[in-house]
Amino acid sequence: MALTKIKVAIALCGAAALAGCAVPPQGTTAQDVTSFEAAVASIGCVLHTEADYLPVELQTGLTREQTQSMAAYVLTAKRAVRLENGGVKLTTGACA
Repeated sequence: MALTKIKVAIALCGAAALAGCAVPPQGTTAQDVTSFEAAVASIGCVLHTEADYLPVELQTGLTREQTQSMAAYVLTAKRAVRLENGGVKLTTGACA
């Protein structure tokens, strides 16, 4: 179920990219974006499975929905790339 939600979030990112908008998810701040990117970097720069999402949620205090939305945001903002296996890899900061 969780992986289905991740896939939906990534699909929504594609729609957002077509719309040309790259704004942080509703209910998050610029600090949340920074915290998210640092947390993802701390686990090896890739979000793909439940085991990847849980430590990011714990480090940032974001909900699962916000974490998935943040992953979609960094894709739209071209701060990450989509992996062939369906995951997301950050490409900025410590992950560059």
